[in-house]
Amino acid sequence: MFAVRVSVLCYLLSMSSGSVEEENPEFWRSSAQNTLRSALNRNLNTNVAKNVVLFLGDGMGITTITAARILKGQLQNRSGEETVMNMDTFPYVGLSKVYSVNFQIPDSASTATAYLCGVKTNLNTVGVSAAARSGVCSSQKGNEVTSILKWAKDAGKSVGIVTTTRVQHATPAASYAHSVSRTWYSDADLPSSAVTEGCVDIASQLLRNTDIDVIIGGGRKYMTPKGFPDPEYPADLSAQGKREDNRNLIDEWLSMKEGKVARYVWNKTDFDAVDPEKTDYLMALFEPGDLRFDVERDPNMDPSISETTEKAIQILRKNPNGFFLLVEGGRIDQGHHDSRASMALHEAVALDEAIARGLALTNEEETLTVVTADHSHAFTFNGYPFRGNSILGKSPLFAMDLLPYTTLMYGNGPGHKITNNKRPDIRDVDTTADDYVQQSAVPLDSETHGGEDVALFARGPMAHLFQGVFEQNYIAHAMAYASCVGTNQEHCAVTAQTEIPFTCTDVGGSAPDTPLCTLMTVMLSILMSVLLH
Repeated sequence: MFAVRVSVLCYLLSMSSGSVEEENPEFWRSSAQNTLRSALNRNLNTNVAKNVVLFLGDGMGITTITAARILKGQLQNRSGEETVMNMDTFPYVGLSKVYSVNFQIPDSASTATAYLCGVKTNLNTVGVSAAARSGVCSSQKGNEVTSILKWAKDAGKSVGIVTTTRVQHATPAASYAHSVSRTWYSDADLPSSAVTEGCVDIASQLLRNTDIDVIIGGGRKYMTPKGFPDPEYPADLSAQGKREDNRNLIDEWLSMKEGKVARYVWNKTDFDAVDPEKTDYLMALFEPGDLRFDVERDPNMDPSISETTEKAIQILRKNPNGFFLLVEGGRIDQGHHDSRASMALHEAVALDEAIARGLALTNEEETLTVVTADHSHAFTFNGYPFRGNSILGKSPLFAMDLLPYTTLMYGNGPGHKITNNKRPDIRDVDTTADDYVQQSAVPLDSETHGGEDVALFARGPMAHLFQGVFEQNYIAHAMAYASCVGTNQEHCAVTAQTEIPFTCTDVGGSAPDTPLCTLMTVMLSILMSVLLH
């Protein structure tokens, strides 16, 4: 059997599936030289980041990025492997260590607290230090930690969150809430002991903690009274309001913005009608819970993550002090938990398109853009598929049980199905289908996270701070340093001094509109920057 497999492999290796130009060594030499020149010509951007945009791919480990890159290319009728993602163009890359204080492999709550609040914490908790205990309300008081979103708001910037999950979910919640349980979405989720001890649900904290300018995602049912019919699914009992305190937080939010132009929308028609130039605040909640997967999204009812990112930036960028925006591709994670690789990868591709939209709407000289993940998944890319093989397809070689297997698989999850000591025969199964569940080695109802380091990509002011291997909580501190928010601002005064106004008469008396004046102005600017740095 082994000899047959080796013979087949050797035959396959004798075949070429690359392009003709790739067979020419000069193709690769030229490509490498272009990359080398780009690296040599790279200059440090030491400007203060007026704006910070953080794109967070929930569960977007390195394997997911690689597979999504290939899928993106194949969706464009290319081989896929050579595709360049928008995040791939970022000049600075680092690795983030994602473990939490009490677990080797983390969840999205503890990781979000790390990269948003700058403090590592325990599993299941958001916006609190590791001195707080999961689910123990009494341990919360005095252990709250604030996020870069609040630091930016306190500095006079506009702030926003965009997510494809409910806005009360772990990632966005860590930007504004403090809770010893990430699942206390509404007051109905609080145990009686937590109510007695004064803990507040996450949805309520969305209104009371930080004045957030733009809130986009899902989660309508956690904002309205129990039994309140959903505007989109009025007959669906599961979509009805959950709150037991009879509060309508959407109405409360609108009343809090009296004197400002505040808009609440729940469908794409109303969303599209929002004029960013005339809008101060926007709350857009498109689903009772999480948004739909992008491939299942009704484009007439729900906007894409690219569209929501664009609207958020258009509103936030009106502030002359700048803005901070968190954009989460949250359903990458949920696709993986279901072991539906197609769903997860399409979500990652959608996030990459949102990154492109964000870059087009901002100026790299004044906007720091960071792309990273909170954690990875038990997700593998394996076998020996041909170049250009569908990323959702099967390996050309069968396994030792004489059955095929997909090149994308999971270490654990719902795809573990053994009957009579045999795996399912997938020869006639369309493994590229959106609902296909990849096989896994260990049976679990829901596939788990992975614990390896995740990648971080950065471009813009101070992007060079994100290099090497670092603890995940470092990310918040580096973003704050770059944008001069939070406590570490000693360098900001020095940076401001480089912007010393002068005229041509100060440097030699040339007329202001002469070429000599322009040259002298540029030279003096460079000299002042060198001296003061």
